[in-house]
Amino acid sequence: MSAPPSEAADIEPDSLESIGASERRRALVIINPYATTVSERVRKLVLSGLASRYDLEAIETRAPGHATEIASEVADAGYDVVIAFGGDGTVNEVANGLVGSPTPLTPLPGGSANVYCKLLGIPADIVDATEHLLGLADRWQPRLVDLGLVAGRHYTFSAGIGIDADVVRSVDSRPHLKRRFTANFFLASAFWTFWRRYLLHPPRLRVDVDGRTLSGVTAIVQNAEHYTYFKGHPIDLADGARIDNGMLAGIVLHRGSLLDALPVLLRAVRGGGAVAAHAHVSAFASAGQVTVSSADERTLPLQLDGDYIGEVSEACFTVRRGALRIIA
Repeated sequence: MSAPPSEAADIEPDSLESIGASERRRALVIINPYATTVSERVRKLVLSGLASRYDLEAIETRAPGHATEIASEVADAGYDVVIAFGGDGTVNEVANGLVGSPTPLTPLPGGSANVYCKLLGIPADIVDATEHLLGLADRWQPRLVDLGLVAGRHYTFSAGIGIDADVVRSVDSRPHLKRRFTANFFLASAFWTFWRRYLLHPPRLRVDVDGRTLSGVTAIVQNAEHYTYFKGHPIDLADGARIDNGMLAGIVLHRGSLLDALPVLLRAVRGGGAVAAHAHVSAFASAGQVTVSSADERTLPLQLDGDYIGEVSEACFTVRRGALRIIA
């Protein structure tokens, strides 16, 4: 079993050095020092290892949105790669800054879920992920992937309106508990949020997609294969989305009920399209546009890539083909 990120500093930095010599590439590492598993010791270990193969510069973020500002400023500055070292929120911000530029992005896992890393086949353990990035210097093959777009912001794998966005809002409001209890805190927050806000008189929404109008309490719109991961296990809600097929896929949960929520959760863990087969879930795939709007004049919470964005009355989801260049 790989050592958890918090113990990575116990491994000798020499274990991260590359064997042999090849072309050195210029890299900028954007570090979120507040990410769940990014400590000062791990940061030094990772930078030391990467410096063996890359001409390295590093910048720490100071506030939400700072990673996007940095990435936007350096998008055409001649870096061979920009490395997002943090959680999925950090990756999202860097991706938004690099959209449409020739500079590729690669993520290093520093958060609690690190969904995008796993989708790209990057190891979840920070030492293994650093070794993986060192190896990429010898097999440099950037490729283009799609990004979802909603409310003027891009997302890399998944967005949601309703229950999941409310859960993210609850988790983000308690960063110390998120850092300490990680996946277990998400699960506890999900049950508490559902019980407090969605069991009785939940906000209602309307989803217009593929000529259909669907009514519900939650909508998930995916730009990638998996919705998220729980303790390393993929959680599948929709089927049909890929990071490079130009399509959106998703589900709509029609009502807030314990009789629905628990079976849907179990089906999500099971995977294989089981969620879409639930009687109170509607699925859609191969969509180019999805519009979600309030059905009862209450604003709706929105999350992108596991970051709470705010409340909206309407949101139009689209996909931008080949919007981001990546190295993985």
